[in-house]
Amino acid sequence: MLRHIAPVSDTSDEPPPLRKIIHIDMDAFFASVEQRDNPELRGKPVAVGGSSGRGVVAAASYEARKFGVKSAMPSVTAKRRCPDLIFVKSRFDVYRAVSNQIRAIFRDYTDLVEPLSLDEAYLDVTACRKLPTATAIAEEIRERIRDATGLTASAGVSYNKFLAKLASDQNKPDGICVVTPKQGAAFVAALPVRRFHGVGPKTAEKMQALGIETGADLRACSLEFLEARFRSSGRYYYRAARGIDDRPVRSHRIRKSLGAERTYGDDLHDRDAMIERLGEIADVVWERAQKSESFGRTVTLKLRYADFVTPTRARSLPEPVASREELLAIGCDLLDTLIPDPRGVRLLGLTMSGFGNADAGERETDAHSAQLDFGL
Repeated sequence: MLRHIAPVSDTSDEPPPLRKIIHIDMDAFFASVEQRDNPELRGKPVAVGGSSGRGVVAAASYEARKFGVKSAMPSVTAKRRCPDLIFVKSRFDVYRAVSNQIRAIFRDYTDLVEPLSLDEAYLDVTACRKLPTATAIAEEIRERIRDATGLTASAGVSYNKFLAKLASDQNKPDGICVVTPKQGAAFVAALPVRRFHGVGPKTAEKMQALGIETGADLRACSLEFLEARFRSSGRYYYRAARGIDDRPVRSHRIRKSLGAERTYGDDLHDRDAMIERLGEIADVVWERAQKSESFGRTVTLKLRYADFVTPTRARSLPEPVASREELLAIGCDLLDTLIPDPRGVRLLGLTMSGFGNADAGERETDAHSAQLDFGL
């Protein structure tokens, strides 16, 4: 859609011009890198992660997903669902190198690049004059990624971050989806709330219990109703249901530590049960990380035995944690340094920290100041 915006006047009541936001999401990134580098894996069900009885799937190829294999699934369960599943060890140094290649392409179009993890990022291309529309920019970026890395990426194009992220998942793999201002409300209404950025598995279950399954259901709820049941997140859900998101794309921001922990009424003795509980905690931590757009380099596991002895174990990475799956994989490795133990476990917790130099502040660039063609 092509829109021409008149020059911005000095009137403070005049709304800002339409933004052009792209969300790029690599397709089955870790598994796709492994299939690229090993031709024998192409077209076959592949899982990145350990194949041992204590292993966890970090990522699955699309061929494996057809059998119900998912990230964070115990390897034994994945193998049971897909007997021909091929396990490969993770190579995060390689994934980070490829991610750096992709980010270099992004910066040819805008300095406003906000990575969410190794395989996805927001781009604000409102001020980019290389091509006439954000859709054309997204298509060119996808083509360049394919040429440079041999990998495919999906893209969402819209007028805010919330809608762009939803759109990038709409036509996966290797697809693009554009959501214009006229389409935004209807697009959100038709989607299940579990697909909404910021709605994790536990929140989706709570919404379902309240009869909220789609964006349309969520939009029917009053702000007071949502705030009473979801506290500070209620306002976010109220706005999301209407396709409203004013958050800027930030290439630099102040980061804070974040985490979650759970105390259990019955002590845990079985490792599989601990891994399942740790997966639930990782869901919460990653949801909070995405909502606050903060991703740390250090993962800390907290564990409390039945006798209240509370050791911690931590691991630091050269780059921020790449995904919920990497967060859980590190948590599992740290857990294995503290169990088995005859005392049993009454508390588990995960924390991300090491968010860089907060004193550097954050840069906010006003991309609305240019007089441009704002067509998506």
